[in-house]
Amino acid sequence: MLTRSSKVERLTVKLVSFSSTLQLGDVSFIDGASTALAVQREAEQYIGLEGEVITFTNPPPILPITEKLIMTKINKNPIIQVGQIDVLGVSSASVLGVGNVGDVRMQVRVRHIRQLEEKNHKK
Repeated sequence: MLTRSSKVERLTVKLVSFSSTLQLGDVSFIDGASTALAVQREAEQYIGLEGEVITFTNPPPILPITEKLIMTKINKNPIIQVGQIDVLGVSSASVLGVGNVGDVRMQVRVRHIRQLEEKNHKK
């Protein structure tokens, strides 16, 4: 992997969370994963053993890259130079990167459960 110098004049980031990466400079591999369980209810009730185990039994699909890629690049100046970066947030297995990255694999798996009350409609 080509090595370059990364120069950032000013970087302001409010929040980096949930398996996210803030990467300045070169890195060979970034691997991030985030798993979440979200329960939304109309009425407050505890059913028991909630959130004990979050299971995603099927592996995520990884689609093959079928496009033929031909790339030519000339790096006359081996410096990645950035003036100012302002970011509110980087969340849920995301990457904010300045520099070279060899391979990136990020995965977010969220299970949403909505429990709605049954409404008895009488006319």
